[in-house]
Amino acid sequence: MDPIIAATHADPYPYYAQLRAQGGLVFHERLNMWVASTARAVAAVLAHPDCHVRPAQEPVPKAIAGGMAGKVFGQLMRMNEGERQRCPRSAIEPGLALIDVDEVNSLVAARLITPHADGLYNAMFRGPVCVVAALLGFTPAQGRAISELTAEFVACLSPLSDQAQLDAAQAAAEHLRGYLIELLDDSDNNSPLLAGIRGRFTGDPETLFANLIGLFSQTFDATAGLIGNALLAVIRHPLLLEARAEDVIAETQRFDPSVQNTRRFVAAPCEIEGVSLDSGDVILLLLASANRDPQLNDRADVFLVDRPQRRSFTFGAGRHHCPGHVLALGIASATLREILAHRPALEQFAWAYRPSLNGRVPVFRDAS
Repeated sequence: MDPIIAATHADPYPYYAQLRAQGGLVFHERLNMWVASTARAVAAVLAHPDCHVRPAQEPVPKAIAGGMAGKVFGQLMRMNEGERQRCPRSAIEPGLALIDVDEVNSLVAARLITPHADGLYNAMFRGPVCVVAALLGFTPAQGRAISELTAEFVACLSPLSDQAQLDAAQAAAEHLRGYLIELLDDSDNNSPLLAGIRGRFTGDPETLFANLIGLFSQTFDATAGLIGNALLAVIRHPLLLEARAEDVIAETQRFDPSVQNTRRFVAAPCEIEGVSLDSGDVILLLLASANRDPQLNDRADVFLVDRPQRRSFTFGAGRHHCPGHVLALGIASATLREILAHRPALEQFAWAYRPSLNGRVPVFRDAS
């Protein structure tokens, strides 16, 4: 076991507890990086101005630099600091916070969800992207195409992708950009979300295209994992079938999050939690471990749907806190509710986590 393999381990949480016992910020020799495992250490790193989301010498991964996927990656607010992060965020975040819950519920309910493995896959991975596409003003048919393209594009975000997947991601980025150009040129678009974003945005069009693609890509794996891990919680604890979907999702994102870790890159010498860090150091932040820290949540290893004062790092914190966390929780809750309404025989599904260095996203298959 190591802090990266842990993300897709059957049960990484006892291991995370061992790491917390060793100290909040500890150097891992084999991985050649610092590991932040406690709530206090994770919070300190996320808040520190010299801990950046990308290494200064490689703002875009070499494997995708030069193509459209690389251009999109380099303009994403989540992959930038300073004004390149603040400008698109200030345009996009306010609208995401104002989306009507009933509209999200209606969009999810309108989708056909079937009680078998393929149906679960579409509900988890394709459905949430289709909802975001609809909120921006795309038609249902366009939303389905965008969800397929997003599935191909997200491969550029994973170091585990092979060349064929990276090539497909480059093509998908081109196609997604084309869809957005047409959307922004459509004078009949009546999306309040898109109108608000356009009204607040002051940057260049390519940055806007990139960050709208970013909405799709951030929705894809993270929301799928949240829904899938909630289903696993229901399988393990059938009494959760009687709980509100919103409460199950809220506790799942703390107890067994789809994003297990993230990284920060030290841009200048600094000291965090008594540890001296040098420029170029890499810090792996174990968000899932911090969520289970007893200093953050009482009875942290217990799944409590009625947990008071629930606290979590799943959606980040500070300047890079996920701007769409309310929407993500809403889509996941509505989707879980619809899946369970079809009464699938959950105990008959087999499942495995998708290969990942930071995500915990189960994929279900029919056991037979």
